[in-house]
Amino acid sequence: MLPLHIQEDPKPVRRRWLGRPLARWIVLGLILIAALWLLAPVHLTSPISPLQDEPTTATLRPPVLDNALLWNQRASRVRDSYLHGYNEYLKYASSHDEILPLSEGWKDNFNGWGVSMIDSMDTMWIMGLRDEFDTAVRVASQQNFTIVSSTYAPFFETVIRYLGGLLSAHALSGEATLLDRANDLGNRMLPAFDTPSGLPRFSVNTATGQTALGWTGNAVLFSEATSCQVEYKYLAHVTGRAEYYNKVEKIMKTMYSANVSNGLFTTRWDAADASPMNNHFSVGASADSGYEYLLKQYLISGKTEPRAKDQYLESINGIIDQLLYISPRRQLLYVTDVVSGRPVYDLQHLSCFLPGLLALGAHTLALAPRDKERHTWAAEGLAQTCWVTYADQATGLGPDGVQFDDQSRRWVDVLAEWEGGGRKGGVPPGVADVPAERAAERRDYRVSSSVYLLRPETIESMYLMWKTTGDVCWRERGWAVYEALEKHTRVEHGYAIIRNVDQVPAETSDDMPSFFLAETLKYLYLLFAETDIFPLDKWVFNTEAHPLPIFTWSREEQELYKITS
Repeated sequence: MLPLHIQEDPKPVRRRWLGRPLARWIVLGLILIAALWLLAPVHLTSPISPLQDEPTTATLRPPVLDNALLWNQRASRVRDSYLHGYNEYLKYASSHDEILPLSEGWKDNFNGWGVSMIDSMDTMWIMGLRDEFDTAVRVASQQNFTIVSSTYAPFFETVIRYLGGLLSAHALSGEATLLDRANDLGNRMLPAFDTPSGLPRFSVNTATGQTALGWTGNAVLFSEATSCQVEYKYLAHVTGRAEYYNKVEKIMKTMYSANVSNGLFTTRWDAADASPMNNHFSVGASADSGYEYLLKQYLISGKTEPRAKDQYLESINGIIDQLLYISPRRQLLYVTDVVSGRPVYDLQHLSCFLPGLLALGAHTLALAPRDKERHTWAAEGLAQTCWVTYADQATGLGPDGVQFDDQSRRWVDVLAEWEGGGRKGGVPPGVADVPAERAAERRDYRVSSSVYLLRPETIESMYLMWKTTGDVCWRERGWAVYEALEKHTRVEHGYAIIRNVDQVPAETSDDMPSFFLAETLKYLYLLFAETDIFPLDKWVFNTEAHPLPIFTWSREEQELYKITS
């Protein structure tokens, strides 16, 4: 089965051959000549790039042949990579969560329900892998989503991976059994909300309904409290169950009424009374998708929940004002944590979703001219920095964390100086392309976490930058990342994380997370596919890259759920 954008007619019409043998051979000869003439430029002047030496600059040359055939070929290469990883998972870890690609083993780290399969079902559908998808549907339809009494399902990961995966696969295929399984799972996870504040517990036993605290004790992470709204609101829409909407909207009302400064939410909240428990602000671990879902729950509901949009704008402007810094040497724009009013000067790979979010907001919202300008600049500059942290490394893959010089300055202060000086040069500070730097001692940062965990965030932002700007450089940079993945992370039995991105040959570790199949390869495929499979005004991706269709609350739903526009 071919991908969506180049599928064949499933029932081709049979046609009779020409009656005369000579005419038949003439026609065949002309067809052969035409085919060679059409394909020769592709094979002779612009082949699908082999694994090349690492790029030496952060700005890559556009391809010789920037056309549909080239990019569809590249998408097909990603499809082949998915099949390699997924087939090895089926061979050695089928019915388990994730494969251990070096030892040919498996692990059940997310409930033992086969997360690599369910998390990537929509990837199969998007890539046209119908046989694999149909098999996955049969497996999912038999899953009862219960676990033994001594174990608990982590609420956040179960919602974004399993519930989001089932809902997306149902939305794409129309398979009723997937909605049935999603409804069952969503219902089983509801006890998580049974806290004094309504903020969710860390985990739930889906057989007994008991809940448990996690590694943060009674603290609830901002990301875990506010990253279930997209899934549960969509589930409420397709099932008509008001309870799903009310549980997650109660959390949002709590956050809307919280007394926060600059729209910034601390990373930890008390499950008892929903009060902040620290003075740590971040868009990385513990906070990231919480900000993401402010925009996305507004978009997925057809822009009918303006409080979410208003909070997004207040929060994203606070992030720009307080958390964006610029390095002194190469003028790299980055987002850092701030603890008790002091910047940490770090950049987490997890935070590299932010440029994509900014680009999506600038593209879909009717922003004031000043906001649109700043959001667009910030998106471009942050995406550029996330890419540079890849291009700088010997493998061409990005580290999980870097530490910048403490001489960095707040971006808004540097920006104000540039504007006050007449905007000399025309390009805002932190936005210009910069060359890669392979010498570690001459970089603006040191690597604080050298591992590459097959993460998707930078590629996600490249995809959204491409879709919102049309600049082919983002596709070429994505292709460079893909080639690096193939060169350094591909192993006999799938793909493996690497321990040091600045070391060649790379040393691999025995792990292939489910998000590699669900997110990393999916975003690469969509980045290269010529067909606009998911127009940004019709679909929204959850934080695990599961596309869900945009809808509008009906009048009956607005009355049932007490939604005010």
